[in-house]
Amino acid sequence: MMEGAAPSSDHPSTTPAVTPGKGFTKTCKGGVVVLIGGYALLQLIPGSINYLAIIPAKTIPFVWTLFTAGYIEQVLPGAIGSSLGLLFCGKDIEPVWGRKELLKFIILVNFISSILAFVIAVALYYITGKESFLTTPLSGFHGVLAGFLVALKQILPNLELPMCFFWKIKAKWMPLFVMVFSTVMAFIVVESINFLPTLLAGTYVGWIYLRYFQKNPLTGLKGDPSDDFSFASFFPDFMRPVTEPVANAFDKLCCARSRAGHQALPVSDPSKASRRRERGEKALEERLAGENAGGAIEVTSRGESDDTNA
Repeated sequence: MMEGAAPSSDHPSTTPAVTPGKGFTKTCKGGVVVLIGGYALLQLIPGSINYLAIIPAKTIPFVWTLFTAGYIEQVLPGAIGSSLGLLFCGKDIEPVWGRKELLKFIILVNFISSILAFVIAVALYYITGKESFLTTPLSGFHGVLAGFLVALKQILPNLELPMCFFWKIKAKWMPLFVMVFSTVMAFIVVESINFLPTLLAGTYVGWIYLRYFQKNPLTGLKGDPSDDFSFASFFPDFMRPVTEPVANAFDKLCCARSRAGHQALPVSDPSKASRRRERGEKALEERLAGENAGGAIEVTSRGESDDTNA
């Protein structure tokens, strides 16, 4: 284990951007400061929510809210939950993507999810006739967190995420679980329907970007054409007859454009797309090995100090 940790000092550029023994990256810690700061601002100046959150009836003049709403948490549990989600998801994603790509993903998913959330809220108003869809402030980081779950499905599909007590669920099924759970809760707890547009939009935008547009640093290709990351892969096998036509429609619409600029490259080669997941597995193993090595060094140093004192 110590031999595996030694090369990190010789090749700092290839080591994951994760501090052994700590795990949380500086990028994610900075994001937590932004989220907590946004919540604190609303507590100090409650009226600022009208200028920072998406209020569909006022979004047209206040278009900047499409940028700011994703970083504004209105309640303390939301601020805490989003902060924890950013820290724990980011420590597994950033070592694979790098800081620049992580920030790009957050900004992109947040902005487009805000646009879709606005459209969905307006559509729900015309469908239901409830003015609350136009006047309720929409904000929060949960759209990006939904996109993070899609990213974990791609790079670490077999990673077990704790839910509650002793129940764990694999990352590859987490996006579906969140979508189903959020939809059901929207009918049980009326207030929770305000989170649904952003969650669905974040999941959708995150998958579209990773599936068709994110540039793979290993192959230079755009997207992930593997079957394990297709639209149908989000659902159980018995739903394939329903999901396959939708997946084919996405491929015809987006994948053809993605392949147009790379006709000489084997975009459809599954081995190319699987390398990204291998990087994720390797980064996770190195982080865990680093944590174990750090603990072993600490125990050894304590033992030596005790012997010296004795």
